[in-house]
Order: sequence, then C-alpha cells, then structure tokens
Amino acid sequence: MLTLSSPISPHNALQNPRPAIRRRFTALNCKGIQLSVPSHCYTAGGDCTSGGVALKSVDVATLGNLCVDLVLNVPELPPASFLDRKAYMERLAASPPDKKYWEAGGNCNMAIAAKRLGLCCVTIGHVGNEIYGDFLLDVLHDEGIDTVGMNEDTDVVDSASASYETLLCWVLVDPLQRHGFCSRADFSKEPAFSWMSKLSREVKMAIRKSKILFCNGYGFDELSPSLIISALDYAVEVGTSVFFDPGPRGKSLSVGTPEQQRALGQFLTMSDVLLLTSDEAESLTGIGNPILAGQELLRKGMRTKWVIVKMGSKGSILISLSSISCAPAFKVNVIDTVGCGDSFVAAIAFGFIHNLPTVNTLAIANAVGAATAMGCGAGRNVANLEQVIELMRASNLNEDATFWNELLDDNLDAQQITFLSKTAINGSNNQLHRVALQKVVSESLCKLKSARIKGIVPS
Repeated sequence: MLTLSSPISPHNALQNPRPAIRRRFTALNCKGIQLSVPSHCYTAGGDCTSGGVALKSVDVATLGNLCVDLVLNVPELPPASFLDRKAYMERLAASPPDKKYWEAGGNCNMAIAAKRLGLCCVTIGHVGNEIYGDFLLDVLHDEGIDTVGMNEDTDVVDSASASYETLLCWVLVDPLQRHGFCSRADFSKEPAFSWMSKLSREVKMAIRKSKILFCNGYGFDELSPSLIISALDYAVEVGTSVFFDPGPRGKSLSVGTPEQQRALGQFLTMSDVLLLTSDEAESLTGIGNPILAGQELLRKGMRTKWVIVKMGSKGSILISLSSISCAPAFKVNVIDTVGCGDSFVAAIAFGFIHNLPTVNTLAIANAVGAATAMGCGAGRNVANLEQVIELMRASNLNEDATFWNELLDDNLDAQQITFLSKTAINGSNNQLHRVALQKVVSESLCKLKSARIKGIVPS
C-alpha cells in the first residue's frame, strides 16, 4: 500500500463561480448545543473567562489536514517511482471525477465521528475558495461542525494560486481492494500551505476554548513544523489537552529535516495522549513488544497521560502511569479500513473527556473503529451512534487467547493489567484483572445513550 496523502487539482476548472460573500465559520456554534461563550467575545479576539479561568466550551478541535477525498476504482495502484507517480496523478487531475466520488477526508473523519458520539467539535485548517472548498464546508456544516480558517491577514497569498486551493486526496482502490493515497503534497519539499506564517487570533481562540486539540502526522504535509509547534505550545499554555497520532508520517518525520525531527520530538514528549499502531510504536522506540514500547514513550513524555497502541484486528492497549488496559477487537465483516483509525481516536476523546474507565474507553473505541470498517470509505460514511450501540450489544469479541496470553505473560511483573474478556475469571492474580465484557458494554451503552437522550445526537 502506498502511504501518500493529499492534491494536484485542475486549477482553472476549480475556481468558484460565486466570488461574492463566503460564509464565516467560528468555533462557537456546535449544532444541537448551546455554548456559554458570547459570540462577540470570539470575534473581538477577547479572553472570555469565568473567575479568571478560560471556558472550555468545545470538546475537540482538530488541527489541519482538511481535504476532499476523491475515491476511485482503478485497475492498478500508482507506480512506485516519483516521476511516474506524479504523471499518473496529473492524468487523474486532468479529468475531475463526478461529485458522487467526493468525500470529506483527513481530520474531517475524526471530527464527524466525534460529533456523532455527542462531542462538540471544530476543525481548524485551510479550505480554498473553490468548488471543493464549498463542498467540504457544506459537509462539515451539515454534520454540525464549525471550521476556523488558519490564514492571518499578514499571510500574503494570491487566492487564485494553486497553493491556496483545498487539498485533494486521491483514494485509489484496485481490484484486490488495496488502497493507494496520493496528493500534491507528495511532490513538494515544502508544506502545501507554507505561506502560513503564524496562528491567527481566531485559531488561538478556538484552541483556548477546546478541551482537546487533535493533531496527526499528516498535518506536516500542509503546515510548517514551526507553525504546528506554535499550536502545541499554545495549547499547553492555555490548558488544552493535546492528542497526537503520528501515523505513517511518523517514520519519515523521525528522519526528516532537523525542524521536523524537533517537532516530532516535542509532540512525543508534550502530548497528553499518544496514539500509534504497534508498527509505529516499534519504529519510534525500537521495541517490538507493544506494552514495553508504550511504557518507553510514557517514560520519555513530560506530560503524557496515556499511550494507546492500536493493533488492528487484535484490539488495542492503553498504557498509563498506574495501569495497563487491554481490549480485544470486535468481530465484524471488514469492508473498508479507511477512516477506522480516525474514528477510533474520536472515541478515545469521548472516554477521556467523560473520565470513563480506561478499559471502557478502549471498548468503545474498538467498537467505533469496527463499525466504520463495516462501511465503505470515510467522511460521512464513518460510524454513527446507532451502529456502535448495535455492535456493542452483539458483544462478539475476537478474543485471541494465544496472542493475548503470550503478550500478557511477558508483562505480568508490571503494574496492574485490566483485560476485557468474554467472562470474568474469579481468582485472578493481583496483576491481571479480567473484566467481563457484558459489564463494560452495559456501562458504556448507558454513557453513549445519554448523548442521544440529551438531544445532542439524533437517533
């Protein structure tokens, strides 16, 4: 599989024929939720506080990585060589596909999944003033998600320039259902929006009002490391928790420019929650055991509270300073894995914000990721609350006893391990505490349903 990312677009064909007024989005209006911050406070750039403490009226803000996915079936994935791959994508861009093949992508996936769980979300990023940008804003607006633009008045760029256009990600699917991803960011040494020089007043306000700021490695395709680090530093300054998922970009960042390496290092040490696949955890630590790799990342972190290791069909692990939680995955018929990781992160944010037991948080996250895998594509196709509830009720756990026994036997001398199991086993030793799936599902469904009962999430 290629691990490319987001656009070459047919510039002349994409200009918005409606040059008049474009709607302005702010971080202060989540659909279905009445927020406590007066709008004039945001637009004026003021500091809304209560007793000297900034109000956290938004649950999750995502940073960058806003793109439109163009999902196409192709006879074969793009060639490996740089020049051949670039020519391949230019041929694709010469004939824009029908709108039925468009979908919101990138961090839109995480925001949509989080909103469907009942969280109030805002996306921070750049969207161009053309048909793809309008499409993206319409999708987010319909999902009840606001968008804050990143460009500052001092950022001088020709709005008709290709560097100002909405990022497009070509999602290519071959006859064997393998995926390839490519975009214009793959063919430039500079980030796609390298003209952005600093955080705008609106962006700072959105970060300040959010409980969580989510960043991933693909953000470096668009924004300079210094700009991304300024967002991290500001989040730490104003008490906003930082979630970071390096993704496939983590490996290239670790051997990238000195600025990229420093930025990656700061995120790995200053984030509150780190999310990685087992391969990514091993790549960054050199440790093959996912629990030991997570503990190493936790040990090096200055603010790290959770390290979460995703292991696909096996399940997931959450490592904290005091405990380890393990949750096998749910059994589902996998149709498409695009967007599963983004959906998983949204559920982790749900558990973090609601202070759920860590094993419950993992169970919900596994269910959300699995429910997304049962659909086709991401964006508006990510899991909704009803699908998650139905999957958890079925309680069909993929408990691979051999895999888990081998993994846990190597770590039983560590702190307490909580393991999600089909049945709780009496007489477990002091280190290994098995929690019955039905108990966790019952508790988790009550929490998930409460969002719908409050009228936040439609049934």
